[in-house]
Amino acid sequence: MQTVTGNRALMLEEPLLFEIGSTEQTGVDFPEFKANAGRLGDLERHRGIGLAGLSEPEAVRHYTRLSRQNYAIDLGLFPLGSCTMKHNPRLNEKVARLPGFADAHPLQPIDSVQGALELIDLVGNWLTTLTGMPAVAMSPKAGAHGELCGLLCIRAALEARGDAREVVLVPESAHGTNPATAAFAGYRVENIPANKAGRVDLEALKTRLGPDVAAVMITNPNTCGLFEPDMKAISDAVHAAGAFVYCDGANFNAIVGKVRPGDLGVDAMHINLHKTFSTPHGGGGPGAGPVVLSAALAPFAPLPFVEKQGDRFVLVEEETAEEHHAQSFGRMVAFHGQMGMFTRAASYMLSHGSDGLRQVAEDAVLNANYILRSLEDLLDAPFGPSGPCMHEALFSDRGFGEGLSTLDLAKALIDEGFHPMTMYFPLVVHGAMLVEPTETESRASLDQFIAAFRSIAERAKAGDERLKAAPVYAPRRRLDETLAARKPVLVYKDAEPAQAAE
Repeated sequence: MQTVTGNRALMLEEPLLFEIGSTEQTGVDFPEFKANAGRLGDLERHRGIGLAGLSEPEAVRHYTRLSRQNYAIDLGLFPLGSCTMKHNPRLNEKVARLPGFADAHPLQPIDSVQGALELIDLVGNWLTTLTGMPAVAMSPKAGAHGELCGLLCIRAALEARGDAREVVLVPESAHGTNPATAAFAGYRVENIPANKAGRVDLEALKTRLGPDVAAVMITNPNTCGLFEPDMKAISDAVHAAGAFVYCDGANFNAIVGKVRPGDLGVDAMHINLHKTFSTPHGGGGPGAGPVVLSAALAPFAPLPFVEKQGDRFVLVEEETAEEHHAQSFGRMVAFHGQMGMFTRAASYMLSHGSDGLRQVAEDAVLNANYILRSLEDLLDAPFGPSGPCMHEALFSDRGFGEGLSTLDLAKALIDEGFHPMTMYFPLVVHGAMLVEPTETESRASLDQFIAAFRSIAERAKAGDERLKAAPVYAPRRRLDETLAARKPVLVYKDAEPAQAAE
């Protein structure tokens, strides 16, 4: 039954701002002012911008109601596989807001930001220690940006030895940004198949290696939630062919404190601070994707970087022929990284310590396997029989009733109060459902999620057509997501006036 207001109990329906307010009014009074001469030439605006004005209570209620229609990690479990949507400790936020960190400016004199530079160096030391790599580039802004940094280091190293290689090999189980980054860096991308266990086909890789291969980009643990047991053999084969190993470190949270990628022969690896070290994730805001480098690639790392010289820290920003950074491939960003992200990561590292970070990995893997073993009797788990998973559990829609799919199960989860898991990824599994519970969820929250998931899966396998209508209780029903992505409505238009009766 529909209500008169469109509200569903305390889930309030909320129109657009333009439908509530009026362009003729505003909740703020501005004093009259004398306009200065314009400097925009023919670009100067000659009419109002048409922004609706609201009173203060109207504005507060509007945005509060909208916020209630968003799902967030503060509301419940966020099971997006491959994304590690875990709790961000409030301690980190408090530390990031301390004066001297929060208000640091990238153009301040070096002597006035010694503490900030020391903190960047501290985070870098943690990253090199945890990965067993000798060097780190702190300036890349995100995972894909870090991938580009690593490939540019590889390109510079190859050019330094006069080796013009043009192919990057990417396994089927790698993250989707890997082939995109390789192509952006000017390489030709070729796929390496997976074996029946969901890992890299080592023999297929060895067969393809040759003098034209610059690098292999491998995700470990991979996007099937599985560790690559042949990683050292892969690295040895790649190095024997004169190429480099790039490891996508997005899933480092599954092995931090347990495995050092440097020991596995990795030459470059980006680390998503928002996945492993709890800095905020998503929203298009500031990010950080530091890249750790092997001894072979360290001389080619980008500028700028922080270095301790004597008893002070300096920011090295220029190449000089006599210094150890003379072979740097150049600069990736205007400044030296995201201070807020470094501060939050440092807080997380120091508050957990080495033993705590090891437990992060152990608990992430434990929770994922709890999900896997609690659902595998009902859902198809393609790689479940091959042993435990790492930080995420992978299922498929095999066995669903005719006409029902992964999408239907995901939409029904919304009605149960959960954000859906990752759908249709990785591509190597038909109708994939990738679930990452993270280490910050309790057993009680996992049990509630499992109960909801099982209930919906049972309906899907029984062919319950009502799943196609889900979500039923959400503020918005099922949308045409393809149309919304390809033809988004970005401009508000007033409703057409009603036609006068003839």
